[in-house]
Amino acid sequence: MSQGILLYGPPAAGKDTITAALAELDARYVPFARLKIGAGKTQGYRMGTPEQLAALEARGDVIYRNDRYGNIYVVDRPGLDQAMEGGRIPVVHLGQMVGMERVTALYPVLWVRVLLWCSKETTARRSPQRGDTDTAARLAAWDATQADLAAHPRARWELGVDTEATAPREAAERIDAIVRASSPRS
Repeated sequence: MSQGILLYGPPAAGKDTITAALAELDARYVPFARLKIGAGKTQGYRMGTPEQLAALEARGDVIYRNDRYGNIYVVDRPGLDQAMEGGRIPVVHLGQMVGMERVTALYPVLWVRVLLWCSKETTARRSPQRGDTDTAARLAAWDATQADLAAHPRARWELGVDTEATAPREAAERIDAIVRASSPRS
């Protein structure tokens, strides 16, 4: 059975950094490039059009869609299918519990769910360091993520990581150990 990793957390919690550390550990770990309809940062996304989104929606291939920062971000079935080809393990970044629920329900593979967390002050410091020009919006998203998490007290996580206290390589190694332990090939 295929596997995937879901990284949940507020902006600047370390999702990109830990994904890079995972890819360094094992080439099977690949960042999942969400489909993005809008403007701004393009790196790490598959840029799409409103027409492409409408076609995906018409076929029932949108697993999860969220609108944030004036853009639309999509986890789509064809994108996940492609990311999993050849035994690869996609690392999907999410900041909404409904997204976690929809991906695990509508794309049934062995998902390892990881909660990454940092303080709001850390997000405020890291956001401009990574080149964000909309730190105020990132801080609002941090608040929304905290409220979202509090509204889902029964959420199940295979691992929780405080990224202020845990080095990216250590977090990646811990995630990798869980993936290997849950692998049908282990």
